[in-house]
Amino acid sequence: MTRGRPGLQPPTPVEGRPWRLLAVHAHPDDETLATGVALAHHVARGDRVHVITCTLGEEGEVIPAELAHLEGSELLGPHRQRELHEAMAELGAQHEFLGGTLPRWRDSGMAGSPSATHPKAFAGADVDEVAALLGNRIRALRPQIVLTYDESGGYGHPDHIQTHRVTVAAVRSVPATERPNLYAVLTPRSWALQDRAWLAAHVDPSKALTVPGADADLPPSVVRDDLVGAAVRDPAAVPVQVRALRRHRTQVRVHEGYYSLSNDVAARLPGREGYARIDAESGLPAGAGHG
Repeated sequence: MTRGRPGLQPPTPVEGRPWRLLAVHAHPDDETLATGVALAHHVARGDRVHVITCTLGEEGEVIPAELAHLEGSELLGPHRQRELHEAMAELGAQHEFLGGTLPRWRDSGMAGSPSATHPKAFAGADVDEVAALLGNRIRALRPQIVLTYDESGGYGHPDHIQTHRVTVAAVRSVPATERPNLYAVLTPRSWALQDRAWLAAHVDPSKALTVPGADADLPPSVVRDDLVGAAVRDPAAVPVQVRALRRHRTQVRVHEGYYSLSNDVAARLPGREGYARIDAESGLPAGAGHG
């Protein structure tokens, strides 16, 4: 990635007018973890930033001991809803659930888990039905830029993959003359290796966290540098992202310059995010094949 790599771009930017940006995510906290730099950056620019979340995250693992009673209960979803509301206030973004005041579908959990077979599991929902609902919201909100996951869902979570499918189909349903630019979060391999080196040098050993080694497997959303055509770099957005992440305390621990989830793996907060333009017809990076 070069410093001259362009940022997110609407199809037809108008001088002096705020852009309209929509991020579509599967669960509470995904918006801040995956796209928090872009959201905070564009809010600070004065752009109109909106987030749609597809589930309440009912199957999430709970980190704080004092909240352990929420895990596996019907109380977790409403609790995460409150966390999400607080995080959106920190980011300065508008928010809604897909389907209205509450989402129509629920967290599917990981593939093979009992929750994956729930009749309302989001991963099992009819893509055309969900895409029609999201397409209606896209036409109403009229974003110029839409952000979501790549075809792997970032790391393979079934709800993330479903969100990619649904968002691609919803954008495809918009007439070509009104269609927003669709971007997926992708990380250049060089960035991922830089972040791992930084973590090895900065993670406090007393935290008892795993720091992925340079030779450890990379998630599928880490790709060749040339496949990542856009970047949002804004170190000033990190404090905002951190404040929002602290609101998601059931799922996230925030440390100095990095965070960890319930798997106790350290991940850097580098103040930069990579994106690729996605072709709405194929769902793949524009101008690229599967490689």
